Amino acid sequence: MGRTLVTGIGLLVTGDAAPPVRDTTLVVEDGVITSVGGDCPAPDTVVDANGLTVIPGLVDGHVHPTVGEWTPAQNAVGWIHNYLHGGTTTMVSAGELHVPGLPFEDLTPDLVLGLARLSRATLARTRPSGVKVEAGTLLLVPGMTAAHFDQMAEAGIRQLKFIFYDWNRLDDGEAVEYMRWAAERGMTVKMHSGGVSRSGSSRVAGRDVVAAVRPDVVGHISGGPIPMPDEEIRGVIDDLPDAGFEVCSSMNYRATMVTVDHLREAGRLDRLTVGTDTPGGTGVIPRGMMRNICFLASVCGLAPELAVAAATGNTAARHGLPQGVLAPGRPADLVVLGPIKGSRGTDALECFALGDLPGISAVLVDGVPLVSGRSEQTPPPQASAAVTAY
Repeated sequence: MGRTLVTGIGLLVTGDAAPPVRDTTLVVEDGVITSVGGDCPAPDTVVDANGLTVIPGLVDGHVHPTVGEWTPAQNAVGWIHNYLHGGTTTMVSAGELHVPGLPFEDLTPDLVLGLARLSRATLARTRPSGVKVEAGTLLLVPGMTAAHFDQMAEAGIRQLKFIFYDWNRLDDGEAVEYMRWAAERGMTVKMHSGGVSRSGSSRVAGRDVVAAVRPDVVGHISGGPIPMPDEEIRGVIDDLPDAGFEVCSSMNYRATMVTVDHLREAGRLDRLTVGTDTPGGTGVIPRGMMRNICFLASVCGLAPELAVAAATGNTAARHGLPQGVLAPGRPADLVVLGPIKGSRGTDALECFALGDLPGISAVLVDGVPLVSGRSEQTPPPQASAAVTAY
């Protein structure tokens, strides 16, 4: 991959709680950041950010891929390419459950394991449009054994999800045992929370279920599309001090404000994660992650750099991924963006605080420019980044 120097950064947002850095550079070697603020005497590629803001590539923590870049949920083709142009460089599957004919009421351990293996060996491996797709998320069903979890580990399956599980059998201890087996193998377990999803076959999961199982990530706690009651949202946040709490584009907006307010009061905004929960009934939203950041910053009152962190470093960390933070040793996935003509913002963070979508000029994955000049999905920013290869 060679060496890349990103220069002319007007504002660097690191994707964690660190304050933004002004007027700096990034040095990338073989896809990994080696220096913030350093120089690279003989780079293979120079990206001149031209005073624009640089943020980590957005990490969409909740997508539903099916086959490559086609989704039957909206009969859409090329949607991952379009999300890349919306600043998303990593996607975490919440289950490849839109496969036509998938028997939701008759899922067996062998069936869900086979589906996850297939997705892991194809979609996750091919990186459609250059996006890192953490695919092959296994849908947990009754009747699994420790041997199934061993087979998952051998296949590289790292993400698991409760969505179709029969909660009438909560008291038999099987779901809690699944959590133990997953933890022993370094896997992340997400739970569909709230009301029934688009499939109509998911299971309602309120505070009693979530608190008993204790998943690693509480999926769309503010609605996917229907949330649990407000007091149960607050209670779940109090019950699970180590979990991630996800808000999505399919959200109930009022419940999202309840979630953010309680996390802020508890001093636990580092546990806030973000996704789109698309493609699905909410549609295909290439700018969905940026819209989520705008909502968190301009309506929920989050400091814009913390809203960016929720959609990057927080989400990656809760799913066990190394990207999402711009620091030495981390993958060089980043977005160069800034105010579009007509915005009152002077940089991307001010745009987010105002609720204005910034314009994207460049997107890099592992230090490689995949979008340059301007995005196909946003108006152009007032300035333009320049990519020069030597």
